[in-house]
Amino acid sequence: MRAALAALVALLGALPLSAWALRPVRIYEVDLEEQSPTAVQNAMRQALVRATGRRESADDPALAALIADAARYVKSYASGPRGEPQVVFDGVAVAQAIDTAGRSVWDRERPFTLVVLYPPLGRADADAARAELERAATERGLPISVIPLTVVDAAGNTLDASALMQSAQRYGGDQVLVGRADAAGVAAGQLQWTLYTRAQSASWTGPLSAGIDHAVDLEAPPPGAAGEAEAPARVRIEGVAALADYAAVERLLQSIPGVRRAQVAEIDGGNVTFAVEIRGGSAALEHGLSGSAHMLRSTSGGAPLVYRYQPQG
Repeated sequence: MRAALAALVALLGALPLSAWALRPVRIYEVDLEEQSPTAVQNAMRQALVRATGRRESADDPALAALIADAARYVKSYASGPRGEPQVVFDGVAVAQAIDTAGRSVWDRERPFTLVVLYPPLGRADADAARAELERAATERGLPISVIPLTVVDAAGNTLDASALMQSAQRYGGDQVLVGRADAAGVAAGQLQWTLYTRAQSASWTGPLSAGIDHAVDLEAPPPGAAGEAEAPARVRIEGVAALADYAAVERLLQSIPGVRRAQVAEIDGGNVTFAVEIRGGSAALEHGLSGSAHMLRSTSGGAPLVYRYQPQG
């Protein structure tokens, strides 16, 4: 078992983070209504929201100078995939300006989110809902796909988080966002949203746009995290008894916001120590694992962070 696990570690450890389902986002290519100073400034506002993941960035006083001087950051003008006029900003320069202003830049590689509405809508309503969800996701910089994924079993019981995440992996997704509505909820335009990730689940209520908005609020770095540099952290995971456990833990760690890299540093029986590079270091890693149903904080051992993996948590 240990030799087989070591072989898998060698294989998966050679894969960069981008080998998982994370998708790059075209942050700095923004549709342009007209080629005017005001239109370019408005486009910069949109780019800042995507770059930070924060809605307030469009009117953030700390970023006002960047918006006012938007023309200086224009790299080129181009046509989008449907022939729409676009402005392309210098991403490196804009990201540096955001950081200098004390705000955080969200990693360009972001979790590919499968969005499911249940019960399924009629054709016309489904098309309108898809358009609204895709619009909101584009504005916030979240890659999504709205699909008719099964969220209940044959008896009509809601599938648990593990089953939904397995389905997501088959479709190439990193996480699942489910919007459920009863008859009263549909009439009021309110849905019960649940975001399922490898690390944790979270629920809230709101209309279609709120599904995307709150999901991004949970994923994007906090506004004041710009000063938090990437730092190494080590975490020992106990109870890694099978190859599937290792793969699940690897994916869980890599799904935590701010994690740049998670690699195995040591294997000791059923215990695996990971070396993690994450914005904010050990404190951020501990915070990211705190809501996971699969990780139980342990006080055993001498490592700063020790957790026991619970596959069915």
